[in-house]
Amino acid sequence: MDICVFGASSSIIDKSYVEQIEEFGRGMAKRGHGLIYGAGASGLMGAVARGVNETGGKIIGVVPDFFEDEDMGVDGKIYQDCTELIKTDSMRERKRIMEDRADAFVIVPGGIGTFEEFFEVFTLKQLERHNKAIAILNVNGYYDAMIKMLDVAVEEKFMREACHMLYKVFEDYGEMLDYIESYKAPKINVFLTKNIENI
Repeated sequence: MDICVFGASSSIIDKSYVEQIEEFGRGMAKRGHGLIYGAGASGLMGAVARGVNETGGKIIGVVPDFFEDEDMGVDGKIYQDCTELIKTDSMRERKRIMEDRADAFVIVPGGIGTFEEFFEVFTLKQLERHNKAIAILNVNGYYDAMIKMLDVAVEEKFMREACHMLYKVFEDYGEMLDYIESYKAPKINVFLTKNIENI
């Protein structure tokens, strides 16, 4: 399957994140999965691509035209070893292509762009616009605070408890890939679901 990975483009993050996401990329490709991502060469975007490439996996990069080959925003460049590089007119089109072509979504540590990408696919799943697996790889406990925020949103009744059924959090990428590979898309309407069961 083709897995869309959302993650940081920052080139100044701690190397322990980079090393773990490179290993995830290698593991993903060893299990026969392709990568769809935002085409970056730096940060965790570059790390997952390098890992997949080292193991001979397929890489589909999607990037807007306004990110020039030599300067992909502030923190990096376009990864040059993509199997397929798709240029788009806008960020909106970029996300649409990644969302449409992906069989599953993985969120690794990242900043504003990664948060936005997670919450978009999360929202679309809540609205039943897709029913693909969404997995958060919580490297070094990076997403602990966000997960707590989601718990508070439920406690304060800003979010329905059943929304927790729409994503799953992992510390170990192998367990996460097991989940994605065995994922059976449930029919969930969070507005009608009263009780959460393990799925």
